[in-house]
Amino acid sequence: MNAERGGAARLARLVVRDFRNLAHVELAPPSAGWVVVGENGQGKTNLLEAIHYLQLLRSSRGARDADVVRFGADAFHIAAHVDTDGSCHEVSVGFERAGHRKRARLDGAVPERLSDALGALPSVMFAPDDVSLVTGSPAERRRFLDVMLAVTNHSYLVALQQYRAALLRRNAALRSAMLTGGRGADAIGVWEPALAEYGAALWRQRRSWVASMEDRLEEVCREIGEGGRVRMRYASALAAADDPRFALARALEEKRASDLRRGLTHVGPHRDDLVVTLEGRDLRVFGSAGQQRTAAIALRMLEAATVTERRGFAPMFLLDDPFAELDARRSARILSLLEREGMGGAGGGAGGQTVLAVPRDSDIPAELTRLERFRIAGGVLTHTGAA
Repeated sequence: MNAERGGAARLARLVVRDFRNLAHVELAPPSAGWVVVGENGQGKTNLLEAIHYLQLLRSSRGARDADVVRFGADAFHIAAHVDTDGSCHEVSVGFERAGHRKRARLDGAVPERLSDALGALPSVMFAPDDVSLVTGSPAERRRFLDVMLAVTNHSYLVALQQYRAALLRRNAALRSAMLTGGRGADAIGVWEPALAEYGAALWRQRRSWVASMEDRLEEVCREIGEGGRVRMRYASALAAADDPRFALARALEEKRASDLRRGLTHVGPHRDDLVVTLEGRDLRVFGSAGQQRTAAIALRMLEAATVTERRGFAPMFLLDDPFAELDARRSARILSLLEREGMGGAGGGAGGQTVLAVPRDSDIPAELTRLERFRIAGGVLTHTGAA
């Protein structure tokens, strides 16, 4: 399923200050990648989260910026030298508690909009709690789609920003009218053309991605070891509308009275879902824990493939003990697929840089034992050399 690619994203230098329990981490990472070994609570996941922050400009664990500043510190700062297919850049982002200010820099310049720095260090993170992509709420799967598509397609990012802004204002108008007995209800419809326009753009791109990746999902799950047929579909109230903009505008108008009673907008892409099925049945409800985890890992692989194909180079691969609940055979299959999708380290090739975080040396898969090792304790990272 891999596409022809030009190169890979690599972290040439990393500096982290006062991010969670990481007071000061500074390193020049090995080109192929490295392994971080540390007991739970010592900071290995925090280090991966800090690296991934340069992709998302927010915590991958959903924490507020103020909550990831190290206890007793006034701010956090993350800086990196990034090599994306031979093109070197400097990227940094910081957040100050005072004033709740966040600022990014690209090659020394502050971008006009913070979102211009989104995806500065392309990376995909695999973690045990990824199973929530299958078992969690529809909001989890919408976030998966939104993040992946926003960092690989600027037009999607713009549509998402405009849609959220219009949704926020329509909901505010709904609540205001509800609390005042209907006064000001005319303001509700003002935001519906924008919701219809940008919502249709989101709907089209989400559906297009699902259609292009549905067969790949089944293929990856089969290669990992799932015998049943795994499929996915985009579930939306618009169904298969020929003109989603018109359909959404009409649905918003028809739902206006009921939305007014509830004070919320109940139709649009912010209510849609990505449904994963096994033999035609919802995997969230009917799948075993192993089947759900297999599908979740496959979705992350599709994310990596999307980044590679749309940006022209493989992302970094951040592996947060992702094989903890998998047998050795299935783990080996996953690593083989990841290497094929551009992950470095396993075969010694020139793939995307790989960072593996595990509690013990014995948890390192045989395919990644060649990577250099670091230990982390109390937020302090120490290089222990080659395997």
